[in-house]
Amino acid sequence: MRLALWLLALFGVAVSVALGLSQQFGTVTFFVPPYRVDMSLNLVVIGTVLCFVLVYAALRGLFGVFELPAQARRWRAQQRERVAQTALLNAMVLWMTGRYTRSRKAALKALSQVESLLSVAPAETQASLGLMRSLLHLLAAESAHALRDKPAREQHFQQVLAHGESGARVEQKLELRDAAFLNAVRWALHDRDNATAQQYLAQLPHGTARRTLALRLRLKADRLGQHHLPALDTARLLAKHGAFATAPARSLVRGLAVACLDDCHDSSQLQASWGLLLEDERRQPDIAMHAAQRLLSLEGEPTLALKWLLPVWAELTRMPETGTAAQRQRLVRMLSAAFNILPPDSEWLARIEQARLGNPRSLELQYLSGMVCLRHGLWGKAQQMLSQVAPRLAAADLQRQAWRALAELAEQKGDTTQALACWKLSAKVEA
Repeated sequence: MRLALWLLALFGVAVSVALGLSQQFGTVTFFVPPYRVDMSLNLVVIGTVLCFVLVYAALRGLFGVFELPAQARRWRAQQRERVAQTALLNAMVLWMTGRYTRSRKAALKALSQVESLLSVAPAETQASLGLMRSLLHLLAAESAHALRDKPAREQHFQQVLAHGESGARVEQKLELRDAAFLNAVRWALHDRDNATAQQYLAQLPHGTARRTLALRLRLKADRLGQHHLPALDTARLLAKHGAFATAPARSLVRGLAVACLDDCHDSSQLQASWGLLLEDERRQPDIAMHAAQRLLSLEGEPTLALKWLLPVWAELTRMPETGTAAQRQRLVRMLSAAFNILPPDSEWLARIEQARLGNPRSLELQYLSGMVCLRHGLWGKAQQMLSQVAPRLAAADLQRQAWRALAELAEQKGDTTQALACWKLSAKVEA
């Protein structure tokens, strides 16, 4: 259909031209003494148009001949640029396959091509060539790092920073600079050079420093330098951004929080570090019990240790299935150690008795209730509970303490035989 329409249009134009040329509108006379030339107006118009077309075609052909050397130069530059791009792709493939020596050679070959092109390339291709040069330097630095050639790696890194000031747009300059610094941080961490890694991290812009990759590198640098409190802040931010799964993030934050508590050298410093923890972190059993243990070991206030342990106690007694047996045994140890220092506390006695009645099968609660009753002078009840629970306790240290308490109770009653038997049972408990 389209072809038929074109044919109809062509016939229409032909008919219109034929009708127009058949009409003689006038005559043009040229006087060239002693001659006189008469020509129709239609012929003059057609001749003028043909002359213009011929002159235009001749000029275009002449200009095309003059442009041949420039076109030849552009063609050669394009060919060399294609060779450089091929070498760049080849270097990337070799680097990803672990052939670092060949990757480095391919990158250096491509760099020589790009350097020669930059001297003759037009302004519109300078940006892409500059970007390619920086990428090749980064790739060569990566290969040098894998080959443990630190001087070559640093040389290529400095070349990236130096060439980033020319041959590229502002956005490309910033991105290349950030890429160079992030790679330098990773290299420094691989070399266990925390000072250099922190130096490069400090030179990152604020926006780049909050990216997930930069935060991961900062976390590694802080952990390498034993800077646990900054590492804890970084881990919280990564967990908030979803950089880790829930369980690994919780484990990482818990480990860093415990490390922050271990860095404290006195009770006041420990209390300050405890105040920096989030409420959710304070309610974690491992963190709270470790903090209480550190406070007691630093001769801090036992009442404060009990205050820290109270949320954990409430959670584990309300839902025992949320905690493990090791956590319950550790909590009992912490509470027993605090009760041995503090004077008798009837509030805690009632709290422990209520928890024991709510969970009568818990051996740990029965042991703790017996030890607290012993502390309050309720010797009969303490002997009854400890006698029932001592042979069945799984934790060796708790079982040993239970037999010792029974031996002391027997000595107070003057029952030497029973006391000696309990001391023997305490000594037989394996560590």
